[in-house]
Amino acid sequence: MARVSQEHLDARRRQILDGAARCFARNGFHATSMQDVLAEAGLSAGAVYRYFRGKEELIGAIATEAFTSIRSAFEEAARTTPPPAPDVLLGAVLRLFLEERVEGADKQAFARLIIQVWTETLRNERLAATLEEGYQGMRTVWTKLVTAYRENGLLRADVPSDHVARTLIATAQGFIAQQALFGDVSVEVLQDGLRGLMSMSVPGDADPIR
Repeated sequence: MARVSQEHLDARRRQILDGAARCFARNGFHATSMQDVLAEAGLSAGAVYRYFRGKEELIGAIATEAFTSIRSAFEEAARTTPPPAPDVLLGAVLRLFLEERVEGADKQAFARLIIQVWTETLRNERLAATLEEGYQGMRTVWTKLVTAYRENGLLRADVPSDHVARTLIATAQGFIAQQALFGDVSVEVLQDGLRGLMSMSVPGDADPIR
């Protein structure tokens, strides 16, 4: 019997995850059956269950992959001197995540999938642990980025790096929630808003960066 290459196995896993993500984004996690996933992926039950035992494993894999890819993008940015400004960086990552992540799923539907993942953590301990690990990882990498901003003279020194990091994470989460609930929220809106806030100066503060 011919040995199946790792490239083939990875491509098949990608096919399953993309199909599942489209189903969850379109119909919701609980309204989607494994039969729906099989049909969307165009694969047999045996082919899918070889990789995932059910919907919970699929949603866990999608969440883990999302955190990994986003964290990698931010880590790469932190190694740039000087690092991209928050409006540029958040815009680039969210654009990649929401507009290019899953072919065939519109931005609002995919944002709703993210909200579903957050909600599902309230009843799924394994998924909650995945979310917690991802969140703590994001706090760590954003703290490094904020430190890099400060070292490059771009940010004042009187606010703890973790506080800035958590605020930027909340900004991204809020944008995703707006997209999920109301739709038609372009990444450019977030970038313009951040750029406007970043341009503010405090009256009487002659040296805002210190």
